[in-house]
Amino acid sequence: MTPTATVHRVAPKGRGTHRSIASALRAARDGDEIRVAPGEYVEVLTLDRSVRLLPEDGPRHAVRLLGASPGRPVLEVAAPGVRIEGLALTGQDPALPAVLVTGQGGLELEGCEITGGRVEAGSDASLVLTDCRVSGAALAGVHVSTTGAARLTRLVVEDVDGTGVVVGASAEVAANEVVVRRVTGSGVRVRGGARAVLRECRITGPGRSGLLVEDDASVTALDCRLAETAAEGVRVLGSSPRPEGAPGRRESADGGVLLAGCEVLRTGTDGVAVSGTGDVLLLDCRLRDGSGPGVSADGEARAELRDCQVERAHGSGLVARGSARLSAEGTSVTGSRANGLLAGDRSEVRVAATDVTDSSFSAVHACDDSRVTLTGCRIGSTAEHGIRATDRAGLTVEGGRITDCGLAGVRIDAAAEARVRGLSVLRGTSGISTDSTGTVVLEECDVAGAERAGISCGTGTAPVLRDCRVSGTGTAGLVIGERATPSVEGCSVRDADGSGLVVGPQAEPRIKSVTVARTGKNSVFVGEKARGTFEDCVFAGAGGSGTAFPALHLSAGAAPVLRGCLVRDTEEDVALEKGARPVFDDCLSRDVRNPSLPTGAEQALSAAAGPDTAGSASTARETEAPAEDTLDDLLAELHGLAGLERVKHDVSSLVKLMRMVRRREEMGLAPPPLSRHLVFAGNPGTGKTTVARLYGRILAAVGLLERGHLVEADRSALVGEYVGHTGPKTTRVFQQARGGVLFIDEAYSLTQYAGSNDFGGEAIATLVKLMEDHRDDVVVIVAGYLEEMETFVRSNPGLASRFNRTLLFEDYGSAELVSIVEHQAARHQYELAPDAREALTARFDTMPRDRGFGNGRTARQLFQAMTERQAYRVAELSDVSESDVLTLRPEDIPQTP
Repeated sequence: MTPTATVHRVAPKGRGTHRSIASALRAARDGDEIRVAPGEYVEVLTLDRSVRLLPEDGPRHAVRLLGASPGRPVLEVAAPGVRIEGLALTGQDPALPAVLVTGQGGLELEGCEITGGRVEAGSDASLVLTDCRVSGAALAGVHVSTTGAARLTRLVVEDVDGTGVVVGASAEVAANEVVVRRVTGSGVRVRGGARAVLRECRITGPGRSGLLVEDDASVTALDCRLAETAAEGVRVLGSSPRPEGAPGRRESADGGVLLAGCEVLRTGTDGVAVSGTGDVLLLDCRLRDGSGPGVSADGEARAELRDCQVERAHGSGLVARGSARLSAEGTSVTGSRANGLLAGDRSEVRVAATDVTDSSFSAVHACDDSRVTLTGCRIGSTAEHGIRATDRAGLTVEGGRITDCGLAGVRIDAAAEARVRGLSVLRGTSGISTDSTGTVVLEECDVAGAERAGISCGTGTAPVLRDCRVSGTGTAGLVIGERATPSVEGCSVRDADGSGLVVGPQAEPRIKSVTVARTGKNSVFVGEKARGTFEDCVFAGAGGSGTAFPALHLSAGAAPVLRGCLVRDTEEDVALEKGARPVFDDCLSRDVRNPSLPTGAEQALSAAAGPDTAGSASTARETEAPAEDTLDDLLAELHGLAGLERVKHDVSSLVKLMRMVRRREEMGLAPPPLSRHLVFAGNPGTGKTTVARLYGRILAAVGLLERGHLVEADRSALVGEYVGHTGPKTTRVFQQARGGVLFIDEAYSLTQYAGSNDFGGEAIATLVKLMEDHRDDVVVIVAGYLEEMETFVRSNPGLASRFNRTLLFEDYGSAELVSIVEHQAARHQYELAPDAREALTARFDTMPRDRGFGNGRTARQLFQAMTERQAYRVAELSDVSESDVLTLRPEDIPQTP
């Protein structure tokens, strides 16, 4: 049976009371309660039993306990389960503990005020502080020693000549709503192997760092605020590592240091500084107005930011040095007084979906041997370069946008290497400048509105440019420096105020399939003694108002080779300075007032079809419908196709419906509301194009289409490269399909590249209007994967109302694939041995029917492979019969795709 707790009272006078707290403690047993009357008590207390100590009555802190010995704590706890409420405890030596918990002791302090010394939990001791205040201590306000544990709630630590809270090696601390202010050292210090969780804590004005983490410690800080620190907001000299690839969880760290929902404001140096073996993850944090970098990583450290804001750093926003690894995603870095991102030494930086704007120096600067990868970032409004890579740095850019840079949008120099793909550079002084001797590759980049050159290749450099677009530049579009040897393919230059393409002296570029149009001066200016090749290029003026400059200007000693090039819509095609020795191979001029090149219109390049098609990589392809088609023949041809039973049924039902529509029209009756436009959904190789071609011929046979021909188009045939290009281009393809079927394969690609520089939406809007204006003249079929097509149709209300019928093309079964191979064999005068059919069925059964499966295309490719293997097999026979040549056997079937 548990004994009843006894209440012991302490008062200066009165019957039945102890005159000192020590006397009451000597009389108390575990579980007893000691109530103390208001007043001051000068004592040195050792609590070696589990008691509760609290005021008898009166206001909080009316009981003041003063240390009697300068060398000893006011209160020493050696027993577990000790609880003290509402007392004021004052030590005599600020450098020593005012309250000390030792051994296996456990102390709970609630509503207490401790001055003149720290609160310390020794090894293996436990400490709970709730609604307490610690002040006037030296060295530390609260110290949790090795292997100790503490829970701190609504604690205030202030006016400490040292660190606010110290968490020793292997200790564990949970701090909730703790306030640390006016301390000369760090706000919170967590050391080797310790674990600390801080929630909604406020650290203001420490003389050093707000949070200091060392050695193998682990810290989780949630919704905390660190402000006005004399040094770093958070300094991590080392920590336990986070597992590679582990997802960051907001509530706890698997290792390292986690800051989630925290604010780091007005720091004396770095907002967050990570060095040594430190490992830090910042989630949804805000760092603002620091006197140094926002986040810096050095040594072997790792720092990761997700959905953070780094604002107005007086240094660079993000810094990586040494061999550090730094990454950021969904983050904004704005208003940095230096670089937005600085990577040096051997650091590795990966940044995705991040904004870097309004920096005083280059927004992104990669130097030394650093490696920087930028994916889908938005960079702009910087006084210098948007991105600069120099020394031996490696730069990779995937997508993204750079705007309004004081110098170049991208500058690559020294021996830096760069691979830039899908980047848009808008406005600014210049677009992309490559002056590096390292490997530089630019692909699908878009440069528009630069005050000077769009893309520059420096002296002696050899970059690779593929499918890049330059428009609206103030001087030249593309500049190739002296002795440079770049490779340029599939690019376009339009609306340059100066020359479109400038080739410097002694340069030797390799230029293929490039379009230069509407330039203020020459389409191409070739410098002295320059050489190189121009193949399948188009150099176009501005139509009837062409420039007075010749399209091609070749300086003295220039000797380029031009093959299959076209000059059109200009006053003069070629001007040669003395000593120029160009070679023109199969080149033409068209609509040139003073031509020097041949002008045979029938020999012109396909790109000369009109100003709206120049530079396009693909155009619409037309297949004429045979004139002698009958409906019965067409339906028989449809049903003769392998597989597609569901599609055959749907098309047959549509034919019946269309015939009824035609009969109503012949009788002078209004046709029912019916959309003839279709969605063909299915994987590649399932016969969508074949059925579309038949569908057009069937509608012509029924009398609902005039010709029934098929025009095949994809994104490249419909979407233009600059403002005002897409509408005419789409209209031309649509007009080509009038009287027949317009088949748009992978139609969802029109909506997959959303952005200010993409014109897929304009193509869709144009199509919708044309389908309304010519509803009886053209049937539009859009095709692609099922899920993507569903998303595509929902992307525009006009599409959803016109494409309300979907035909599902299911994957072929093995028997149907075998029949396709048999059909191919008969067509090419081969025969399948009976056991070959069985082996083919088994082979198709083993093929995975995933998204990459080619269906009919796979069957045709397999047939081709069989004929090749049969040829090799028969070639080794000494006596070859006609049967050997005709027959395909199981050994001719390849067993790998």
